[in-house]
Amino acid sequence: MQRGSHRRLARFYVIGIILIQLAWAAARCPAAQTTGASSAADQLVALTHRIGSDELMGTVRELCDPKYDGRLTGTPGYDAAAEWVIDRLRTWGYRPGGEDGRWTQDFHNPYTQVMAHGALALRLPAGADGWIEKAYRYEDEYYPGATSGTGEVTAEVIYAGYGITAPELGYDDYAGVDVRGKIVLVDVEAPVAPDAGADAFLKWRPYSFHQYKVANAWNHGAAGMLYHYHIVNPNCAYIPGLGLTYVSRAVVDDLFAGTGRDWKGTVAGIRKNLQPASFATGKTVRMSNRTEHHSAGVGRTVIGFLEGADPVRRHETIVVAAHLDFLGRNPALLVGANDNASGVAVVMAVARALAQSPVPPGRSVAFVFFGAEEQGVRGSEFYLEQPLFPLAQTVACLNFDGVGVGEEIRVLAGLNFPKLWDYFDRANGRWVHRTCEPSQTANLGRQRLDAAHFLKAGIPTLSFSTGGGPEGGPPTYHTTRDRPEILNPEIMEDLARIVFRGLVELAADDRPLH
Repeated sequence: MQRGSHRRLARFYVIGIILIQLAWAAARCPAAQTTGASSAADQLVALTHRIGSDELMGTVRELCDPKYDGRLTGTPGYDAAAEWVIDRLRTWGYRPGGEDGRWTQDFHNPYTQVMAHGALALRLPAGADGWIEKAYRYEDEYYPGATSGTGEVTAEVIYAGYGITAPELGYDDYAGVDVRGKIVLVDVEAPVAPDAGADAFLKWRPYSFHQYKVANAWNHGAAGMLYHYHIVNPNCAYIPGLGLTYVSRAVVDDLFAGTGRDWKGTVAGIRKNLQPASFATGKTVRMSNRTEHHSAGVGRTVIGFLEGADPVRRHETIVVAAHLDFLGRNPALLVGANDNASGVAVVMAVARALAQSPVPPGRSVAFVFFGAEEQGVRGSEFYLEQPLFPLAQTVACLNFDGVGVGEEIRVLAGLNFPKLWDYFDRANGRWVHRTCEPSQTANLGRQRLDAAHFLKAGIPTLSFSTGGGPEGGPPTYHTTRDRPEILNPEIMEDLARIVFRGLVELAADDRPLH
């Protein structure tokens, strides 16, 4: 039988199941008996069209309100945002899905708050024994490290490549340079990148993490670290005596100027030969940061639960997830409209519609709002270590992260799980007709999405994001510019409608997804 015939049979099969469920719902409701299953179908259509940009953008604007202080996990602002989500879920009739009848799953989550803009300046010789400072601009050229220690250091800068010491790989960026009391300039990632494939990358993977790089700089005696990673990033280790500042390419080029080297060529040589190229720049930098570290911080993941109506399949769970957190302050407020108020908005719109659906789900559905995604996907990692619903009976995960910009929908792992993707592909073809691009993921060496933990656990998972369309302007990812004004409400509306209709079918169906 040809593939198209299989798809048509599958479509009729699922539609048949939904019609049976519609009839069942009509039989249970006296008011519905007069109108029958067709009225329930009309209600589904009405619910689909009720999902609109006003609802979605209302959620985004709420979560971007300064009262939530940028939603850094562990802070009172994040906890207030979590309570707002809980209140919505409670209003819609969901049950608490957390531990011991609560709405949350709590976990240990140290966090750091940046209290001042700090400073970054290059000291340039001027006259006999004199100097002047070239001060760099906050955000345009640097950010205070989101996990920096407090203090000021003025010292020579040593370029230390990728900041890696890996004896078993015959590689050491600190060999031949003395960084004690100095400031090291370190590049992000490793000489072998994740896109080289798991076999090539995995042996370098432990050395590519931000946490490792700052710890290695400290262990070699550095007093400060300039990280060539020009975004705000709380996914790093806090070391009380080590200053950390994120810098732009402009700062790096200044530090390389006059050394007889250029950054691009130096990095290309390291990658090609897998040999360090560290050196003393002869440049002096003054860097200062002021932070507060909270070692006893607590993270919270919010879970709302809707039990399935089928006596057998109610024990199977579909997880629909988005991370609730963002970056807090650095010290300017970062509200995270696309990352990830947009994902939360889509998930909440779907949750509201499903709660009002005349088609009761056969399978149970858990709506999960993870904490600490930005601090190393800690919330989802903790959930997979201590699942609230058995992983063996978690039949699917739908994850939403950065779904508010661009013109096309992207579906990570859609090609890995074609049976799961088919529900949403059909919904798009019938109701929305938006460009959707499913892709395949083969390398889980880098777990930068909550979805990655579910994929690693072998759970059929789709991770939705959006993009495409006109580009240009200053970057918005992990900056103060990620605000509601950059969003495309229509793509959020289309995605939420696709997911709602696909989820209704998925929750009603009983076919395996592998």
